Amino acid sequence: MADTFRIGGELEVKRLGFGAMRITKDRAEGVRVLRRAVELGANLIDTADIYGPETSEEIVAEALHPYEGLVVATKGGITYGPDATRPRDGRPEYLRWACEQSLRRLRLDRIDLYQFHRHDPGVPIEESVGALEALRQEGKIRLIGVSNFSVEQLRAARSVTSIATVQNEYSRGYTVSDDVLDACEAEGIGFMPWSPLGDFRDDPGRELRWLLQRSPVMLPIPGTSSVEHLQTNMQAAA
Repeated sequence: MADTFRIGGELEVKRLGFGAMRITKDRAEGVRVLRRAVELGANLIDTADIYGPETSEEIVAEALHPYEGLVVATKGGITYGPDATRPRDGRPEYLRWACEQSLRRLRLDRIDLYQFHRHDPGVPIEESVGALEALRQEGKIRLIGVSNFSVEQLRAARSVTSIATVQNEYSRGYTVSDDVLDACEAEGIGFMPWSPLGDFRDDPGRELRWLLQRSPVMLPIPGTSSVEHLQTNMQAAA
């Protein structure tokens, strides 16, 4: 079982990465967890503008910039505001604005992997992904990914541009996206399962090993706010 994968055929990463959704409650501890994740071998760091909101990207930059040897992935396409609602927004003008804000918070000129967080039913997928392709051509994005996509939606996205990764909910107890994973494996597209431990949290190492063995394109990104839990997770790749 290979322990690395080349995203988009370009960016080689360790297959067990780190998801930065849970690092926002305690900034100092978030910095500590991120730095320890890298020390333990993770070189794929996944975040999103909605995490915090905004603060996850800021903490990633505080902890890891200038990201030597790291691949930084983020996401846009879900809005945030003072209330608890999180509407989707796939308009090209919004995605361009969101990407520019992520570049600023992450202190980057180009994002390694920018993912369309969730399809907006009010905007054709081709238009949303087309906006990301335009940003890629401008040099602001290196590779494009999608998140929470079906096989049909992935097909629509791939009609516009090359898709390097798909990030869907997936775990041993939740395999609804088996067909998407199979499509990714057939095309060499990285599959980043979110909530990779599902309800089986008593033995995270076992669950992560199961995922890594399930497919060579599987790139689990377990997240935690605790260094202790982090070290347990990372042992799965040992």
